[in-house]
Amino acid sequence: MERKPLIIGELKAERPLLQGGMGVGISLSGLAGAVAKEGGIGMISTAQIGFREPEFEQSPIETNLRCIGKELAKAREIAPKGIIGCNIMVATRRYEDYVRAAVRAGADLIASGAGLPARLPEFTKGFRTKLAPIVSSLKAAAVICKLWDRHYQTAPDLIIVEGPEAGGHLGFDEETLSNLESLDYGEEIRKIMGHVRRYEERYGKRIPVVAAGGIYDRADADYYMEELGVDGVQAATRFVTTEECDAPMAFKQAYLDAKKEDIVITKSPVGMPGRAIKNRFLREVGERKKPAGKCLQCLEKCNPKEIPYCITEALLNAARGKVQDALLFCGAKAYLSNRIETVHEVVAQLV
Repeated sequence: MERKPLIIGELKAERPLLQGGMGVGISLSGLAGAVAKEGGIGMISTAQIGFREPEFEQSPIETNLRCIGKELAKAREIAPKGIIGCNIMVATRRYEDYVRAAVRAGADLIASGAGLPARLPEFTKGFRTKLAPIVSSLKAAAVICKLWDRHYQTAPDLIIVEGPEAGGHLGFDEETLSNLESLDYGEEIRKIMGHVRRYEERYGKRIPVVAAGGIYDRADADYYMEELGVDGVQAATRFVTTEECDAPMAFKQAYLDAKKEDIVITKSPVGMPGRAIKNRFLREVGERKKPAGKCLQCLEKCNPKEIPYCITEALLNAARGKVQDALLFCGAKAYLSNRIETVHEVVAQLV
C-alpha cells in the first residue's frame, strides 16, 4: 500500500516517517542523511553531539553548538533535497543556545521533548524551522498548545506522540511501564488528535500527528496509520541495526544479541525511568553508586555530587563501543533485531 506524504506546512516528506533522535552519537549525519535521502525525515540528536572533537572535554557546550552546523551540513551532502531536523532535549543545559544554533544552521524541523518546550517559539522567531513538541499524554499536549497560543499566538507544526514502548527516557511512571498489556494507549492518541483539531481551526493550518514508540514493522505502522489515523510514524530502534547508523558496530551487536528478557526499565540519573539493555553496567549501578568524573555540562538540573552515575559518561561509552560499561538505551522491541539492514530496506518495509 502506497502511503500519503507527510505534509508539515511547506515541507513534504514523500515517506510519512520520522527517524527518532538518539543521543549520544547514535543518530548523527550518517543516519539522518540516509533517511532523508529515502524520502523520510532524518533527525540529528544534539545531545553531546561534539563528543568526537578534541576540545570537547575542555568546552563541551561550545563544541556541541559548533558541531550542530557541522553535522547538518554533512547530512545535507547526503540528501541535498531531503528534510533534516534536530532533536533537542528541553532538559539540555543552555537549551536556548542549542535551539538557536540549530535554526541558524538551517534545521528544517526541531523535535523537542524530555520536558515541555514551553518557550520554543520564542527561540525560533524569524526562522522557517518547523516545531514539533514530543508528548506522551493529552495533558502535556494540551499544556503546550495552550501556552503557545497564549504567549506566542501560534500552534505546533507537528505533534509527536511518544508511547510507553519507546527507548531511552520515558514520560511514564514505572507502574504504567510494568503493565503495558493493560494499557490502551491508542485511546490517548485519539484524544490528542481530537484536541489538536481545535488549534487547526484557530490557526488555519493542518497539524499532523505522528505516533512513536514500539514501531518496528509494517504491522505496527499499519495499526497507527490505518486504525488510529495518524499522519505518520516515528521509528528509532529499528534504525540502529542499519549500515548507515552512526553507532559503532559493538552497539549494534548488543541489539542483535539482546533477548526479550534483557530489555529492562531502569532509573536514569535525571529521575525519569528509561528502557535499556541489561549489561554489566546496569548490574553495577544497581549495587553501588559510580562517582562522576568531570562534569560535561549535559543537563540543566544535575548535581554531580548526588547522581548515582554520570549519564553522559555512560552514553559516551556506548557511542565508543564500550558496551559493558555503557547505558544501552533501546526500544521495547530491540530484541527483534537479527541482522544488519540498510536504511532503504527499513524505510521500504515500514512505509
